[in-house]
Amino acid sequence: MREENEPEGAEGSPDRQGLLVAGIVLLACLGLVGYGMLDTDEQPKPRAVPTAEVTYEVTGTGTAEISYLARSEDGTARVEKGITLPWKKSVQVPLGKAPTVAVVLDGKGGQAACTLAIRGQHVQRATAIGEFGRATCSGQLLAGDDEK
Repeated sequence: MREENEPEGAEGSPDRQGLLVAGIVLLACLGLVGYGMLDTDEQPKPRAVPTAEVTYEVTGTGTAEISYLARSEDGTARVEKGITLPWKKSVQVPLGKAPTVAVVLDGKGGQAACTLAIRGQHVQRATAIGEFGRATCSGQLLAGDDEK
């Protein structure tokens, strides 16, 4: 209640207290909205990358280290070590990347041949012979050749 000497609308009056509370609530709401807009913890959803099926095969004798390109946005290589030949793997590779399989025989040697097929079509073959023999097969996936 207002005292007789206090002018109407002075500080502490119900009208000013209501405006003060409304202002604080408004500032709190704006702060929460601003926090939600600036929150960077949420990760964007990954975009679908078009791919094509690639089959890598390494035949022969011996033990080898095999590296190959498989599905990932950046097209990074995967490496499998100590593989007893023969070996075969079909994977999805992002379009625009060059599917590649590389084989390196171990110190005991042997013989290995890598082959590469894109969408079932043979693309390349290479042979590795002897201690630490190496062979690489690669092809091209053009960005306009959408499969998936």
